[in-house]
Amino acid sequence: MPHPSLKFPARLLFTIALPLFFWLALLPAPDIVQIVSWQDKIEHALLFAALALLGRAGWPHRSGTLALGLLAYGAAMEVAQTFTPTRVGDPLDWVADAIGLLVLLPEVLPRPHRDA
Repeated sequence: MPHPSLKFPARLLFTIALPLFFWLALLPAPDIVQIVSWQDKIEHALLFAALALLGRAGWPHRSGTLALGLLAYGAAMEVAQTFTPTRVGDPLDWVADAIGLLVLLPEVLPRPHRDA
């Protein structure tokens, strides 16, 4: 569980990051050195893992809602990219986004009850 003093800064950064990353996703793709052919998918997974962890720090008891919201956000980003002349929406990017959200899995899954 994140420290309570991180809640406000995490919420602020998360709130700024969402529209910023959406806007960046609609710009022409920058030329980046390609190390592996699926590097784009790794970048998606890492971005969404970072967004998930930042969101969890801001809203520690809302991991399920956060995961669903970020899945919708990723889908909207891919759909929006289909309307740009320089980007292409890719369902596999959305799958990579979802893989990044697996960092929230321990928070979303129900915990087993312990009998005393």
